[in-house]
Amino acid sequence: MLTPSNLSLRDVAFGHDGLVPVIAQDASSGEVLMLAYANEEALTRTLETGEGHYYSRSRDELWRKGATSGHVQRVVAVTLDCDGDAVLYRVEQSGPACHTGERTCFHRPMANEGEVVPADAFAVLQRVVDQRLTELPEGSYVTNLHERGVGYVAQKVVEEAGETVVAALQGQTEELKGEAADVLFHLTVLLRESGLSLADVARVLLERHEEKRQA
Repeated sequence: MLTPSNLSLRDVAFGHDGLVPVIAQDASSGEVLMLAYANEEALTRTLETGEGHYYSRSRDELWRKGATSGHVQRVVAVTLDCDGDAVLYRVEQSGPACHTGERTCFHRPMANEGEVVPADAFAVLQRVVDQRLTELPEGSYVTNLHERGVGYVAQKVVEEAGETVVAALQGQTEELKGEAADVLFHLTVLLRESGLSLADVARVLLERHEEKRQA
């Protein structure tokens, strides 16, 4: 069960139809997964069970995410926006969030500036490493790292970090990008082998930022 705060359902500004829009966001990567709606019962069920519940406008009924597909959402936080008329579920998503089989419902770009969003890359990196270390497929590089032990993985992080520093000092921009990517990859494996994730590191960074901002 989720830990309650000083806010309650009384603070939610449901619309005239009794619904409020709910955005589901990946708790680890920040990736926006889907937009749906909830009524008071759906929000109550989410808060009580820690699983994503919504209200289907087309079927006119309550539904639990993953009830038929198995792609459930474990909700780790529920947040209201400033006006109380929109809700954010921060979730751990099992499988794809979209009924099309895509990871996120927001997979059809209309316009962009050609920029890569770092969070997208980190989300993919974490998912791939998690999957490889769970399934340990034969021939996988991650499987090989796992079999050689955490000490070897740690050594690879040090090795790649050294090569990253050399590339930076020599002004080798392209090499620097590649070596830095290698550091992040091996660091992600090392974290996972230690029972941690990129989200745990991100949490520390955000906490430090908040502490300095309030100082």
